[in-house]
Amino acid sequence: MTVKNILKHTLIKGTLILTTAGLISRFMGFFFRIFLSHAFGEENVGLYQLIFPVYTLCLSLGTAGIETALSHITAKKISLQKGKEVQTILCAAIILTVSLSFVEILFIQKNAAFIARSFLGDERCAELLVIISYALPCASIHCCICGCSFGMQQTRIPALSQLIEQCTRILTVILLFFYIQSTGKIPSVHLAVVGIVAGEFASAFYSVRAFSSINRFKTRPAFSALFRNSRELLILSAPLTANRTTVTLLQSIEAASIPASLRLFGCSSSEALSTYGVLTGMALPCILFPSAVTSSVGTMLTPAVTAALSTGTRTDVRRIAGKAAGSCFILGLFCCLCFLLTGNLLGNLIFHSRSAGKFILTLAWICPFLYTNTALISTINGLGKTTTTFLINSASLSVRIFSVYLVIPLLGIQGYLLGLLASQILESILALAVLSHFHKKPER
Repeated sequence: MTVKNILKHTLIKGTLILTTAGLISRFMGFFFRIFLSHAFGEENVGLYQLIFPVYTLCLSLGTAGIETALSHITAKKISLQKGKEVQTILCAAIILTVSLSFVEILFIQKNAAFIARSFLGDERCAELLVIISYALPCASIHCCICGCSFGMQQTRIPALSQLIEQCTRILTVILLFFYIQSTGKIPSVHLAVVGIVAGEFASAFYSVRAFSSINRFKTRPAFSALFRNSRELLILSAPLTANRTTVTLLQSIEAASIPASLRLFGCSSSEALSTYGVLTGMALPCILFPSAVTSSVGTMLTPAVTAALSTGTRTDVRRIAGKAAGSCFILGLFCCLCFLLTGNLLGNLIFHSRSAGKFILTLAWICPFLYTNTALISTINGLGKTTTTFLINSASLSVRIFSVYLVIPLLGIQGYLLGLLASQILESILALAVLSHFHKKPER
């Protein structure tokens, strides 16, 4: 089998596995969000969504760069026939990320009230932040094993762990909700956060057991080897973590500022939080539901482009990236049409919210750009141009933040939706310009 056929087979097989798991997980999550909106109301869903910028920022600081670096180093070790060193590098990664996660837990729990009041703008988020912080160590272990599995081209564990996490989270929340309701008490949205912790614990437990059973390591790594690999991980992951954390910080500022900007537009605190909950907890999940396919393509596309560039030519890269981007664009056009035809129906019938229907209709126009950008950015990452990706993402986020601070106070939430569309169009233009410049270079 030729290198080209091997790459194609690995890309298709890995994408199918991840897409299947992603679609099932998002299908369950979609109906779970309907349950949350009915059980706790729009305002409480907004409160629940408001803590995710802090949680995501902590994950970016503790795991994002190390997970990517771990995947890269693992793939390199395997290709050099040094598979026995994978255990050491994985242990080093877990020690680093779990240690960082405990530091984050202490910081969040000590400053939860300040973060909720000053950054999120709602003191009611303090207790939710304390609860969700307990998910960080398990999420760290889960991310490390997924990164190592991707480096070894084993997609089964990441796929199944995603499903286990989702199932555990949903079942925990539903069972606790009906149990508390049966006692005559009113269930709180805190249950939704407890579900996240339970899901991450189950996912981490499964990942450790499954990875250990598939890869039976017989020796314990020496301390000197752990130290050496930790140093290698930190050197490789530091710029990746800096880039990802900066982007996540901008996203967190954007998300946390939306309710405050809505209040400047004239909404009450309750109305602002409800609008934020409808947007992030109902409308956006609908738009992002089909992106399970494009996310899987992006995950497998980056290593495929890297391999094609190492063993083939720019023509091979162009062929792989062109097919992936073209497929994502066609999917985006189809989803755009579907959401335009069914947006109001989805909002009114499923979420019982007219606002959700209006948001879905406006957001439908971003689908062709949003889905295609996943393939374009993954291709650029595969070319090793991570700094370029960071700059493109920063430019796109700058447009969105501009819309949050300057357009929402004038036009309301529609101003943010227009800013979101403009940011995706800008991202597409910049990514296409970078790839066009790359392909115009002469072959060496």
